[in-house]
Amino acid sequence: MVWKISSSMKKKVDRFGITTDEVILPNGEAKTFSYLEFAKGVCILPITEDHKILCLKQYRHSIKSWEWELPAGMIDTDGAPPMETAKKELEEETGYTAEQWLELGSFYPSPGSTSEEIFLFAAAGLTASVQKLESSEQIELHKISMEELKALVKNGEFKHGAGLAAILRYKFITD
Repeated sequence: MVWKISSSMKKKVDRFGITTDEVILPNGEAKTFSYLEFAKGVCILPITEDHKILCLKQYRHSIKSWEWELPAGMIDTDGAPPMETAKKELEEETGYTAEQWLELGSFYPSPGSTSEEIFLFAAAGLTASVQKLESSEQIELHKISMEELKALVKNGEFKHGAGLAAILRYKFITD
């Protein structure tokens, strides 16, 4: 079963690409599909020596709200290894570096509307460094227990999709 693209139009808006494809389905029907082309990303579950999780409370303009999240970011350079970006994002957003890294795989947060893929990591052996926030980032750093994080997830306060995926993968891999 082959989907044939009869035409494709791409438009760049800020950091997003918008693609509109005219597609002929295997049954011969013509359909239009539009989706966002977005850079790959990373998300990190940072675990301190005393088993606390470094969580962020970050303002997100798209939903006009402060949100609980894990450190995450976009892979800026095509072909850059995700681990390289994960290390950079952890230090920039939390002010910590990590000695040990565990790759937790990747996932597609919304494959019906975007091409984005996010690579997940757990980080341990943390050492305090210097937080290096971008001018558009408003981030509060919090050290919370896994039980506190579980409560935030359970009561719907922690809604960060990549963070939820990282927590789930970590729990499945380590349990």
